[in-house]
Amino acid sequence: MTGHLIPNAGDPIGRTDTPIEVTVDGQPVPGIAGQTLAGLLLSNGIMSWRTDSQGRLRGLFCGIGSCFDCLATVNGHADVRLCRRRAQHGDEVTHQSRSGS
Repeated sequence: MTGHLIPNAGDPIGRTDTPIEVTVDGQPVPGIAGQTLAGLLLSNGIMSWRTDSQGRLRGLFCGIGSCFDCLATVNGHADVRLCRRRAQHGDEVTHQSRSGS
């Protein structure tokens, strides 16, 4: 079975939720109020937002906050688990790197 991502704009359910916008590495990214930051990024095709100490890209793995692969910096706070954090309009998410540590 292969995964299938549906962009927010093409959601066939016709969502009526409140649209929001966050900034990811300086770029505006649309979302829907109530989404987790990880869900918002995935729905926009952003699959990784962290680099580990060996330079490997990381993103969502478990989706329940146990593995810590989804860490990023949100509004200046490092090590935020994006699978557990609800997106809020105006959030600023930046790629987090442990490369070379």
